[in-house]
Amino acid sequence: MPLRDGTGPTGQGPVAGRGAGRGTGRGAGRGIGLGAGRRGLGGSTECECPSCGHKQPHARGIPCSQVKCPKCGTPMRGAFCK
Repeated sequence: MPLRDGTGPTGQGPVAGRGAGRGTGRGAGRGIGLGAGRRGLGGSTECECPSCGHKQPHARGIPCSQVKCPKCGTPMRGAFCK
């Protein structure tokens, strides 16, 4: 800002200072970002049978879809919070 009037170098408009300039394309946008931080473990705490409705606690590390219902043999699914 040669004249301290908010214009950039050689009158290009307000593009210089405080990160307000135009990027060149290749190196632009590589900041850390705002991010959401660490999230929960995800998944569900309970497996539910879609056929008979039987519910059982979810075993960590084993997807509910790989567990068969002990009552009817149908593959279970995760019962998610609503």
